Amino acid sequence: MQLEEQLILVTESGRACGEAGKADVHRRGLLHRAFSIFLVDSEGRLLVQRRAQGKYHSGGLWGNSCCGHPRPGERTRAAAARRLTEELGVTVPLEAAFLARYRAEVGPDMVENELVHAYFGRAPAGLHPDPNEISETAFLSWDELDRAAAERPETLAPWLLHYLAHHGGALREATRDALET
Repeated sequence: MQLEEQLILVTESGRACGEAGKADVHRRGLLHRAFSIFLVDSEGRLLVQRRAQGKYHSGGLWGNSCCGHPRPGERTRAAAARRLTEELGVTVPLEAAFLARYRAEVGPDMVENELVHAYFGRAPAGLHPDPNEISETAFLSWDELDRAAAERPETLAPWLLHYLAHHGGALREATRDALET
């Protein structure tokens, strides 16, 4: 029998204050630590992924390059690198970009309530998406993403909508920084 993944519960200031199972955390909307990864290509376009239909929430919606949760005892940057390998089959250097806090309903009786560490990196030439996680990938400019958020918000994951609405400047600055490295 596989044990449920444990997530790190945090205070508003980001201090770890406990652990709980992933399903329980999302059903109860408990504040927990997470990360989001933004990979950009040489033209500054963001790698976006369409979540596999079978995901436990937000299946079929477009999100940023990769997201996830560190496990208890795991450093957040190491967790981000692990998840990149699991979801996209790639390893790239990641740079810390910004910290975000958001809360959103993501399905029936499911709430994301996260303190998110955002990382940026350069998208590699070859991706190997796990079909259980990702059904499709694409590269979109920030203008194309802003247009999608305005015209078809129902196609984007709530966290991506949050990042576009509340962290647009930081996203564009981190993109410029990623292109310079």
